[in-house]
Amino acid sequence: MKLATLRNGKRDGRLVVVSRDLRRCTDASFLVPTLQAALDDWARISPHLETLAEGLEHGSVPAERFHEHDALSPLPRAYQWADASAYVNHVELMRKAQGAELPETFWTDPMMYQGGSDSFLAPRAPIEVIEERWGVDMEGEIAVIVDDVPMGATPAEAGEKIRLLMLVNDVSLRRLAPAEMATGFGFFHAKPSSAFSPVAVTPDELGDAWDGGRLPLPLCVDINGKPFGRADAGIDMTFDFPTLIAHAARTRPLSAGTIIGSGTVSNKLDGGPGKTIEEGGVGYSCIAELRTVETITHGKARSDFLHFGDTVRIEMKDKGGHSIFGAIEQVVKKYERGE
Repeated sequence: MKLATLRNGKRDGRLVVVSRDLRRCTDASFLVPTLQAALDDWARISPHLETLAEGLEHGSVPAERFHEHDALSPLPRAYQWADASAYVNHVELMRKAQGAELPETFWTDPMMYQGGSDSFLAPRAPIEVIEERWGVDMEGEIAVIVDDVPMGATPAEAGEKIRLLMLVNDVSLRRLAPAEMATGFGFFHAKPSSAFSPVAVTPDELGDAWDGGRLPLPLCVDINGKPFGRADAGIDMTFDFPTLIAHAARTRPLSAGTIIGSGTVSNKLDGGPGKTIEEGGVGYSCIAELRTVETITHGKARSDFLHFGDTVRIEMKDKGGHSIFGAIEQVVKKYERGE
């Protein structure tokens, strides 16, 4: 089934079940008001949501038009958002940009940071920043939402706790990151609010596209209407989601509604750092990677980060060309403080 959260004037929105073609939805708030409430009682609530989903497909329940512009992120806020960096090409390129080598521990110990989760952007909300010079970048990713995961869970146990999948734009302010990382205390200012796809889907909805740990489909990233990235989310992902979840739960339990991100989807393909779509490659899911490749190839970066007025679109389609999660589409905008 596919689930979404619509605006209703409250912070956590109204839960709806969405049709497979993303055209219609039916209210689920009479069963459970929000997605977080559903996750808190998943074993009891999910069968009723599945019945609604089946009724929606057969036209036997009340339906309304589903508009992606009316959707908040599936979880407008969450108890926890932990983002990994599971794609080796992305880690290698980011390390090169910092003048550092890939750490040997990368192959055995997933990299992960804890992001802010108190306020996620809606999938069509603008990316508001105070200063354009901070280096605004998008990061196209996949994420899972889990049920309660006990501390010390094995990857096999963790995989059984995956309830939903969705897309992410992990917004990054690249020029703020180096100084923060140099303190040894990690990201804070460089990682403002992220945005998630209009719809979150259960693993069974993905069919054979979901292998239990990875989602081997191209992630479509466009800038200003032009293709920028088509990296396959199933390629070069060193650690699958069950492994990432188990890593996050190594020293703490994870509560229902915890979100675990994959990190920027990135492909090496020919053994190199990848190529742009114009050059016959699959492109990139963030601008920082392109800039690093340009520096390696030409001695300096030629592409700039996002400017005010630029638009980013992130989407994933099934093998038939149909959108699975709906699209994240955001314009970069100067933040103006309201009264």
